[in-house]
Amino acid sequence: MPCVSTSRRRWVTGTAARLLVGAVVVACMALVGPSTPNGARIAEPLPVDAPKDVVPNRVMTWNICNPCNESRHNLGRAAEIATYAPQVVGLQEACVRDVEAIRDHLQYLYGLVYHVEYGSVLRSWGRCGGLPWSPGGFGQAVLSAAPMTDRVNVEYPDGGSEDRGYMAVTTLVDGRPVRVFNTHLAQRRQEAVRAEQTGVLAAEVARHDRTIVLGDFNAVPDASELTAMWGLAADADPKCGSSATGTCEPTTDWHSKFDYIFLRGFVPLVHGVHPTPYSDHNLLHAGLRL
Repeated sequence: MPCVSTSRRRWVTGTAARLLVGAVVVACMALVGPSTPNGARIAEPLPVDAPKDVVPNRVMTWNICNPCNESRHNLGRAAEIATYAPQVVGLQEACVRDVEAIRDHLQYLYGLVYHVEYGSVLRSWGRCGGLPWSPGGFGQAVLSAAPMTDRVNVEYPDGGSEDRGYMAVTTLVDGRPVRVFNTHLAQRRQEAVRAEQTGVLAAEVARHDRTIVLGDFNAVPDASELTAMWGLAADADPKCGSSATGTCEPTTDWHSKFDYIFLRGFVPLVHGVHPTPYSDHNLLHAGLRL
């Protein structure tokens, strides 16, 4: 059996330890993103006209894409949100750990402080990481500059090919209390399932006179499964409606409008759709007044 000297064994052990430490450092850098030599995270630069504080009458919806969930994307996602600084943000396909990182980046890099509530519908190690016996929560999340109350989290009776649901909170938009819903309907080519889900959601939305419904509905505006929503609310894009002749701005990389800001008791002042490298869905935001 070959003999290895004591000094040789020490060198091998020390090299292995250094390699292990180096691997851990690289992994940590990938998790927290770019940093300075002293470990401080570097903020992505914002446009010169980006708001310095939260805009109290602005809301946003964004499907942040999963499995596009590389941790370093969270710095970029935070920068995208900070560019528009909405009072309320509804996120879909959101892992709890990612949302926590986005919230922290918004606070410590951009000075924007948000409360967070979750509407997780899955505990998914494959989607959200974590340990196999303690996977991360996956579903919806709402970030609000004002505190939120009366959170509910509802899974649809039939989620289709994957569990889906909606969450709702009461918070402030433009200084007034409002019920905010955030949902993600069944994937494409499941029209009948989405129709049932929309019926469940619409029945709850109808109970409130002042409501904002955010979400990825996975359906174009003239799809029959959205009839229940169009009967209750209008989209933040005033040119967009249930008619196929509407000029609805696309909100996805495949040039379809799947993302909506439905309004009851609010009038849209302005809206914007912005492509982003961090998701296959665009950011959709709107300024509102009562």
